[in-house]
Amino acid sequence: MATSNKDHWSAEKYQNAAGFVPKLTSTVVSYLDVQPTDRVLDIGCGDGPLTAQIAAAASSGQVLGLDASPSFIQSAQKNHASKNCTFKLQDCTKLQDCPEAVDGSWDKVFSNAALHWILRNPETRVGVFENAHKALKKGGRLIFEQGGAGNVAEVHAAFTAALIHAGLSVQQAREACPWFFPGPDWMTKTLTDIGFEVEKCELEYRPTKCNPDNADGSGGVMGWLRLMGAKFLEAVEEGKREAVLREVSDIVESIVTREEDGSKWLGYTRLRAVARKK
Repeated sequence: MATSNKDHWSAEKYQNAAGFVPKLTSTVVSYLDVQPTDRVLDIGCGDGPLTAQIAAAASSGQVLGLDASPSFIQSAQKNHASKNCTFKLQDCTKLQDCPEAVDGSWDKVFSNAALHWILRNPETRVGVFENAHKALKKGGRLIFEQGGAGNVAEVHAAFTAALIHAGLSVQQAREACPWFFPGPDWMTKTLTDIGFEVEKCELEYRPTKCNPDNADGSGGVMGWLRLMGAKFLEAVEEGKREAVLREVSDIVESIVTREEDGSKWLGYTRLRAVARKK
């Protein structure tokens, strides 16, 4: 199986393929309930626009955004850094390697649309939440939204099938998946076992309209598949990737298209939680 640690993210690609993601944050941001003096740690901050929004509300506090993508952090530092909003390159599966993140000084630990990537490796999965617990003050809160059980199931199934058709075994195709989409029961038990009091843990089915197609192919369903499914594509040699991508697009075409206007909608399912450090 081909593998790659290439940083396939960029602010421009993300905006073209999934610019709707940071716009659909009203519920999780309301749960965050930013106060002017809050110290907020943002895990998987991406290119930083939501982090900067949080920092504007925490006007007398401090916000630190962490992300493993050099491209994202470079964009965040260029466009969104301020007196109370800083960004740092950090593999968020290894928060213990960032002393300022796990020093118990944070009022809130926040994450949006990132943990389903960060939690992919079973070996580091629980450790992410253990480190979030260490980061918080007593009584501090962990607030997040991520892909939940059943998220983009049509895409997940289509990629798995296309990789098998490209010569991978069923197990190899499954292992190529870059995501972890838990349900509320798994999440509640995990957080409780670590020492959190879970105040909210909910699953919402939220079909989400894709960005329009554009001339360079970075928008629409194809742009979403190319960016969000990059790890699936990297599981096969480069010469097969476009064929895999086209097969997935063809399979999901009729499933995601609405007859009334031709718009494309992906079957997003979101898991949100609020948990307090006892």
